[in-house]
Amino acid sequence: MSIPLPFQRLVDDAAIFPPGLAPLPEAVRAHRAHPARPYAELVGPLVVDTARLDQLGGLDAAGIAVTVVVPAPEELRGLGARAEAAGVLLAGVEVKLGGAGSAAEQVATIATDAPGVPAYVEAPRPSEPAWAETLDAVAEHQLRLKFRTGGTEAAAFPTEDEVATWIAGAVGRGIAFKCTAGLHHAVRHTGRETGFEHHGYLNILVATGQAIAGASHAQLVATLAERDAARLAEAVRTSPEAAAARGAFTSYGSCSVAEPYADLVALGLVDPVSSHVPSPEPTEESPR
Repeated sequence: MSIPLPFQRLVDDAAIFPPGLAPLPEAVRAHRAHPARPYAELVGPLVVDTARLDQLGGLDAAGIAVTVVVPAPEELRGLGARAEAAGVLLAGVEVKLGGAGSAAEQVATIATDAPGVPAYVEAPRPSEPAWAETLDAVAEHQLRLKFRTGGTEAAAFPTEDEVATWIAGAVGRGIAFKCTAGLHHAVRHTGRETGFEHHGYLNILVATGQAIAGASHAQLVATLAERDAARLAEAVRTSPEAAAARGAFTSYGSCSVAEPYADLVALGLVDPVSSHVPSPEPTEESPR
C-alpha cells in the first residue's frame, strides 16, 4: 500500500475551483488518470458545483465519484436525480448557508433534503453570530461541517485561533469535518507572491489528533502555527492519534493533487513508488 492510512483519500480533487480553474473536460480527464498515478490512494472524489453537474453527462465521467458544492439548501432538491442522469456517483454534498430562515432551520432543511450521502454544512467563522447555532444544529442532525481555510484574498484565511476554535468545536460535538481552499501544502507558510498566510494540512491533521486527546486551545493554536516541517512530520509518525484524527478530519479540497503528494514524499511520510513523482521543488505556496 503506497499511501499510509492517515493520508488515504485525504485530498478531494477540486481542480475546477480557484486558483486552478481547470476547464471541466480537462479536470475529468485528469481525474480519470489519477488511479494510475503513484498518489492514487491519496485522492478522493472530484468536486463540482451544481452549475456544472449536468455538463458531466456529456463528458467521459460515467461512474466517477463526485462531491457537489451547493450554493443554498433549497438547491438540494432533485440533486440525486441530476447526478444519476449525468451518470456519476454522488459521494457527498457541501452546502452553503444563506438561504431563507435561521441557521438552525437551514441545517434542518439540509438534513431533510440531502440525497442519502454525507452532507457538509459550510460553517461560519467563530466570530459570526450563527457559529454556535450552526454547530449545534449540525450535531443534532448528525451532519458534517466544512471549514473554509483560504481563498483568493488575505481576508479569506482564518487565523490559527479561529481554526483551533473550529476544530475543538467539531471534535467536542462529535462532528466530522472537511476543509477547503488554501491547503495545497503540508506545512503552514507564507505565500511568496501573495504574502497570504496559508495553513498546512499536516498542521490541521496533528491539531485534530491533539483535540481528540483533550489538548488545550493554546496547544492547538501552537500546532496550527508550527512552521517546522520536520517537527510536524515526526508528530505524524509518532502520534497514536494521527490515524484516528481522520475520523474527524475527513478530507480537504485542493485544485492540485500532485503538490500535496510531493510534500509527503519530500517529508519522508510516503515512499515514492514511481520515477514519475511530482517535483517537490518549492513553489509560490510551498512550506518554508
